[in-house]
Amino acid sequence: MSTENILPADLNGVHIHFVGIKGTGMVALVEIAHQRGAVITGSDVPEKFYTDEILNKLKIKVFTTFNATNINDDVQFVIYSSAYKRNQNPDLLEADMRKIPIMLYNEALGAISALAYSCGISGVHGKTTTTGLTGTVLKMLNIPAQVLAGSIISSFGNTCTLNNGKKYFVAETCEYQRHFMTFHPQKIILTSVESDHEDFYPTYESIRDAFVDYALLLPNMGQLIYSADDKGAVEVAKIVADKRSDIQLIPYGVSAKNDYSLKIGEIKDGKQFFKIGAFEDEFVLKIPGDHMVSNACAACALAIELLKHFKQKENLSKEDMQNVFQNLKDGFASFTGAKRRSEIIAEKNNILIMDDYAHHPTAITTTLAGLRKFYPNKRIIVDFMSHTYTRTAALLDRFAESFSSADEVILHKIYPSAREKYDGNVTGKVLFEKTKQNHTKVSYYEEVLDALPYVQSIIKSGDLFITMGAGDNWKIGKLLAEKLNEQTSTINT
Repeated sequence: MSTENILPADLNGVHIHFVGIKGTGMVALVEIAHQRGAVITGSDVPEKFYTDEILNKLKIKVFTTFNATNINDDVQFVIYSSAYKRNQNPDLLEADMRKIPIMLYNEALGAISALAYSCGISGVHGKTTTTGLTGTVLKMLNIPAQVLAGSIISSFGNTCTLNNGKKYFVAETCEYQRHFMTFHPQKIILTSVESDHEDFYPTYESIRDAFVDYALLLPNMGQLIYSADDKGAVEVAKIVADKRSDIQLIPYGVSAKNDYSLKIGEIKDGKQFFKIGAFEDEFVLKIPGDHMVSNACAACALAIELLKHFKQKENLSKEDMQNVFQNLKDGFASFTGAKRRSEIIAEKNNILIMDDYAHHPTAITTTLAGLRKFYPNKRIIVDFMSHTYTRTAALLDRFAESFSSADEVILHKIYPSAREKYDGNVTGKVLFEKTKQNHTKVSYYEEVLDALPYVQSIIKSGDLFITMGAGDNWKIGKLLAEKLNEQTSTINT
């Protein structure tokens, strides 16, 4: 059955059941459907996630077991996460038996994108923050857009979506299993391309070619807005240019020589200053890292190109650009980040506790380097939990070298994916032994919370403790914050 455009344009009163509803992407889709008037139910595991708060706020009925009884006569459509198998999950089996239309998350996202002038935010790194920044400035510019991010964005009102009209649809689009190929883009941001998801893309060429194919979905005169500072993104742009001369290529970044050239300035009073293109004055970001500034530059490029489309102008007037600058400046200055992206969890007794989703060597390296520049006088202690055996094995040496900006490293067992089987070749202990060859202060605790007493014994005023990874080691940061609140007398001075 083809799922393209299977969702009706008018969702008002349509009953949709979401299987795996607590996933961040799924919750974002729930928000979009809810805003459009759909009746929503969902099912997932009983474990609590930060997305539960959003679902509770929307008063969504969530079943905490998968069961055929979750699918009643009122359900008209079922959307499910790729974490679940259609031929095994009880909800999906029942929906199939009832001949209810079923689609994957990315298929539903694609169907929604076909109903608007849509823009996809893509890349191995930086998708969520770039989407959040884009949505924030589009709102400032009063461009009628719905924006969907893969995490909670503070400037969206601590939700995953921004609803400011339906003419434009901007969404984070994922490369895993070529999920973004169901999207209908008019414009694409491409932040970065390198090896990742080795269980699906065994070579760099295979993931590069996926991004090429995604860009080739662009229509005549569609725009590929790509990072001129990322080798993989530049390579994709060149291949696309060779295949389709009708696609507009718009580079951005330090290496760009156009309206979206980037100049990174100084860090002062916890603010990163930077300039873009011909804008004479500087912009400011309150989140650390050159990669974050690059994401802001990408958001600027897409926002201006969308504004030209909205105003039906090839070029904006001087007055327009003055207004654009002020709105961009206000938007960037107000942006405080996304959930699990250099997120400040707590600050107590001059100890800063943060959490970050970085689970690839490049993301770890750039995030820690950004923190080092932002907090030059703090001791940085990183607690990292690697995600998936395939990624850890494929990038083992690079993982081991990625903590150079940290003063101390704590490692754990590998957090596996439900989609893979352990083959016995790599473990968290193997990563630990490898990391010791590159770093003087590394410790290993198989279970995450077993490290808490050690962290409590070493933490002191002036430290920055950050949990990193796509596993569940964020729990140790949360517990540490609670302990600091309870037992301030135990902190070393």
